This record gives sequence, C-alpha cells and structure tokens, in this order.
Amino acid sequence: MRKPVRALALLCAILLSSLAGAQTQPRTWRLDFYETGGPGIEAYSFDRLVIEPLAWPDNPAANVEPQPTGNYRFEIISSGKTIFARGYDPAFAEWLTTAESKKVRRTFQDSLRFPALTAKADVILKKRSEEGTYKEVWRYSIDPADPFIDRSTPARQQAIEVEKHGEPSTKVDLLLLGDGYTAAECTSTFRQQAQRLSAALFRVDPFKSRRNDFNVWGLCPPSAESGIASPSRGIFRRTPVGAAYDAFASERYILTFENRAWRDIAAWAPYEYVIILTNGATYGGGGLYNVFSTAAAGNDFAEYLFIHEFGHHFAGLADEYYTSPVAYEPPARIFEPWAANATAQADRSKLKWRDLLTPGVPLPTPWPKQQFEAMQKDYQATRAKLRADKRPEAEMTALFRREGEAEMKMFATAEHRGKVGLFQGANYDAKAFYRPELDCIMFSRNPVPFCKVCQRALSQQIDRHVARK
Repeated sequence: MRKPVRALALLCAILLSSLAGAQTQPRTWRLDFYETGGPGIEAYSFDRLVIEPLAWPDNPAANVEPQPTGNYRFEIISSGKTIFARGYDPAFAEWLTTAESKKVRRTFQDSLRFPALTAKADVILKKRSEEGTYKEVWRYSIDPADPFIDRSTPARQQAIEVEKHGEPSTKVDLLLLGDGYTAAECTSTFRQQAQRLSAALFRVDPFKSRRNDFNVWGLCPPSAESGIASPSRGIFRRTPVGAAYDAFASERYILTFENRAWRDIAAWAPYEYVIILTNGATYGGGGLYNVFSTAAAGNDFAEYLFIHEFGHHFAGLADEYYTSPVAYEPPARIFEPWAANATAQADRSKLKWRDLLTPGVPLPTPWPKQQFEAMQKDYQATRAKLRADKRPEAEMTALFRREGEAEMKMFATAEHRGKVGLFQGANYDAKAFYRPELDCIMFSRNPVPFCKVCQRALSQQIDRHVARK
C-alpha cells in the first residue's frame, strides 16, 4: 500500500509546483454575498471579501464578456472603466420562478469571482428584465487597502490532475468536485468516475475536436458517509459540498446551497467551471450557468447527465425538452430567451440561428409532435409512479431505455431529421418556444450529438477562454 501513497504525494507535489508557477497571474478574489427574496422583498447584502489561495486561472483577455449573457450580470468599474464583466444564473434566479417564492421568504448564498484589484472599484450586480434589458440591483465598493478583506487560508485540499494540456491561463479549466464519497471512495470510485466522465465529454463535439484547449482537475473532500441527501426518499446526509436531491421540490434536481463551503474547497484548484460529481446511482443532476453543474456519477445515464448539465453550466444552453416535470412556474408573458438554442421568434429574418438554417426547410418545421407527446404522456406517468412507489433504480433505467428506443425509432423516419429549422416545443413549453433541430443532447437522453446551434454556442465559449498565440 505504500507505493500508491508515495505516488499520490509526488503527484500532489508536482501539481502544487505547477500552480505556484502560475502565480505570475493576479490572485483570485471572491465576493461572497446574500440574496433574499419572497413576498414583498428582494434584497442583496454583503458577507465577506476573500482572497483565494491560487492565482486567477482565466485568460486575461476574457475579463470583459463581449456580449451580455445570463439572467444576472456583474460588472466591476474602476476609474469609470469596466475592467471585468460576467453573466451568470444563480440558484436564486431559478427559485424566483417557483411557486414557493410567491409564498415564503428565503435567503441564498452567492459569490462573484474576479482577478485581484489594485485600485478602488465598484462591483455592480444587474438583473435581466423579461424584455432583455439589465437593471442594477446592488452595488458594493471595494478598497484593496481595506484591512477587513479576508486573507486567511481555507483548509487545504489535495487537487489531482485528471488531464492537463497547458497553463490554466491559456486553457479552459474544469474542476470535477466530488461529494458523498468516503475517504476510501475518493481514491477509488471518484477517480474512476472522474476519468470516465471526462473521457465521455471529449467524445462529443465540439469538445472532441477542442480537447487540447482544456485542463481537467479533481478534488474529493471525504464524507463521513457514502452518498448525498435525498429527502424525498428519507435519506439525510451532511456532506462537505452539500449537494442534495430535491432542489426546489424536484426529486431528480441536484444542487448545493452551501456556497461558502464548496467555494472554499474548490479554491484549491484552478477553475472557470465546476462539475459536482455525486456518489450514487439514483438519476439526477442540474446545471446553473457560470456557477456549477451536477451529475449522479454512479447512474447508468451518468455520461448523458454529465454532458447535458455541463451544456447549461458552460454555455447557458436551454433545456429543449418540454414534457418532463420541472419546478418552475410558466411565465405570465412570453419573451425571447437569451439562450442560444431556444426561441419564441418564428420570423425567419429575426431568428437567432437564421444563418444555420438548412436551405429550403419550412418554418415552423414539421415533426411527429402529436405522436411524441402521446408517447411521452404514458412514459411520464410511469416514471412518476416508479418514484412514488420507491421502486429500484434499475426499473427507472429500463424505462428510460425503452423510451429512448421508441423515440429513436419514431425520429428515424422524420422528414426533417438532421436539419436545422424551427421545431415547436422547447424550454418547458409545448407551443411558445422552438428548438433548432429534431433531436439534441439538450432535448433527449438519446445517443445523439449536440445540434449545430448548440455546438456553435459551446465553441464560442471555448474561444473566449483560450489564449491564442
């Protein structure tokens, strides 16, 4: 048993030496704050300003996002100039669309990360309106000389190098963050799943052709017990990252609301994006744009979950499905979503993916919609019963496989399969929104690629982070 321990120590030493060399970049700063909402209130308040232990990992040329994205956006203004800007979708934004937000008040933790400041600056948080414009909702002034900036060092975590192709500031850095793994499982199960799921991502374009533009790191803080919480199944756990099923009362939705905890752990690896791998076989996952994504790493559909949810996190891609139950309330009015792969616009001249349309394709584009919805009604009823009866996960897997086989058979003869058009049904709505292609990783669990519109959005995000010589 001594050789693996020595090998691990050597690997960690090499990693820390590499990260120390990256300190020519400015340090990473993090502004932790609170968001409170509910009947009669929406408020934002300061928690702490933290200096993380590692250097800022991103390409300096990517500090200011060129196009506004996300339901929230934060900008850092110094001497009248925008020196940093990012869009993102916090859990708070999603919660505001649930029925619960109309009845009770809740407070969420949140964080904004950016390279160290050398002069006084204002951090301005903006919220997107339904019409697509941004309005300032909170402002906090930072003085780098403030003695109350938290310069303490969080408990050290040992990062592992899953895959490295260059220095962090020249690559897209992904952090695979384990939760619900015991110490023994961290060195066995987590590592195997991290390698397998990372490899799965790089079998799918555009990641396949851009593999050398990524680094993949791993962190696995050990849990006292194996697995994560699932309250609807009577399972309760306190894990280092705090991931749990049943977010917003959706049994398959895995999120963590322990922002302070996971951020302090993640600070020991260079990252722009975090994928939380949870230890368990029950189907579930989630994705928040520019915050994190999650995937149940032991599930039979873990590779799909990993890639699909990463699409949300990495490029803000919308869900293209509309028949599965979700926690969100339908909007009172329909507005154009900001996501690249969903639209409420049927006018060809105004369509966001008009340049990718297949020549001659009709708009809207016919597809076996009624047949699909009739089939889905039966499958969703069976799915709900399996969960209500607490049936073994193998029965859910079998249902998903039957569902996929039936969909693939149905779609195989569809006239406009593989074409870019305007397919009605997307973004949790059967009529109001359209998706670009018949099938896509963002639409189904079927073994299909990202559609061309999604691939473009993902590629643009890679381009934004990667330093070109």
